[in-house]
Amino acid sequence: MSRLGRVTDTGVGRALRARVTGWLRVLRQDLWTLRADPLPPSTWLRWLPHGLVCLVAFGVTVGGTGDMNDNGRLGAGLALLVAGAQGGAMVLGLWRPVPAWWLSMGAFVVGAVAVRGRLGFDPDTYTWPWTAAGIIAEMFVLLLLALRVPTRAATAALAVTALLTYLLESLRGAERYDTTGVLALSLSTVVVVVGTALRGRREARAQLVEQTTLTAEERTRRTLLEERSRIARELHDVVAHHMSVISIQAQVAPHLVENPPDELKENLAGIRQNALEALTELRRVLGVLRSEQAGPGETPAGLGGDSADHAPQPNLDRLDALVENTRAAGREVTTEINGERRPLPPGVELSAYRIVQEALSNVLRHAPGASAKVRLTYQPDGLEVEIVNSRPTGPAPPSTGAGHGLLGMRERVAMLGGTMTAHPWHWDGFKVTAFLPDTPPADAPGTTSSTDTTTDPRGGTP
Repeated sequence: MSRLGRVTDTGVGRALRARVTGWLRVLRQDLWTLRADPLPPSTWLRWLPHGLVCLVAFGVTVGGTGDMNDNGRLGAGLALLVAGAQGGAMVLGLWRPVPAWWLSMGAFVVGAVAVRGRLGFDPDTYTWPWTAAGIIAEMFVLLLLALRVPTRAATAALAVTALLTYLLESLRGAERYDTTGVLALSLSTVVVVVGTALRGRREARAQLVEQTTLTAEERTRRTLLEERSRIARELHDVVAHHMSVISIQAQVAPHLVENPPDELKENLAGIRQNALEALTELRRVLGVLRSEQAGPGETPAGLGGDSADHAPQPNLDRLDALVENTRAAGREVTTEINGERRPLPPGVELSAYRIVQEALSNVLRHAPGASAKVRLTYQPDGLEVEIVNSRPTGPAPPSTGAGHGLLGMRERVAMLGGTMTAHPWHWDGFKVTAFLPDTPPADAPGTTSSTDTTTDPRGGTP
């Protein structure tokens, strides 16, 4: 006689049972909870939705009490209890929609069972199992529920409502009544669909705002990297020049000394070799930077910027030509130089020139008809650059810039360890002030700017 082995579940059965169990567990977490989930307040009329719901809830309580007391032949106390629970569920739904739905369903079941015992004693028919006030309350509660809970939870609540309605209407023994189950379930389905759609729209808008914020942050970060790349390309010529001079001096130095010792020759040869290697690495880095796409606004139009990558980097000797180009664009520009003018490190002069260039470019973009004044003050420990423009004579046109203006100024000043301020001036003017030390500290502390933004406060993007 053969022995029958024990039958075990297949993998498909276990997977199906696990999926159903997980779905029921999620529904229990969604519907069997007391967690707070208030409606988001309105921006302009913060308490208007709450006031309207409370007003309707008061009407449901009063109307439902009178209807069940007069037409349903319930006692005044029981009618007030049921109607009050339905109205209270509407108010509770503003903060705790899931418990409010359970309260509404409990009041519905109690009221329907109580009224059912009175059906048939009156020759007139009565609406059952849902009263008019109960339908209104349930619609509000389901709407508030669908606006805050996941779609699966709102669908499950609608299904439980339909199931309880069907079970109550299936009970026998009631002689005369007008069934309201189909009407109540139809209206409930509509409000659940509407609430779910509004909730999805609100979530989509929130995701769009979040994505827009991330995009703006990414654009700012990309702009910062582009500006630093531009500064690195400009400073390459300055650094390469110094490294070339070091290499040549190290090569010539042994010939300036009669019978130089071997140690001196060896050290100078090492210095020259290191300088040549550093110069090679600089050229490699520059090649990488030039291979990348240059950001828009590489050279401000109309201000005499250099368009070729290999053009000599400008310094303050070209300031007069820069000012003349701005005057040729129809603007009044004055210059003032205080202190004893002296040669400054190439990086300082390049940064000062670029700051003046960007500031005058911003005047052309954002201050139509305004005049400008450029002031250079030579101090013992550095150079102070100040650009002030007067009040514009008309509105600024929409800007299509990529945001390099104030950001580029701040990066240049930070590179040299200086300070910078950019803020509105008298009568809708604007003022940019930067101090560039001629011997920047090794740690380069950065800038302190009263306008910590890449957007020109005059309007638009520089």
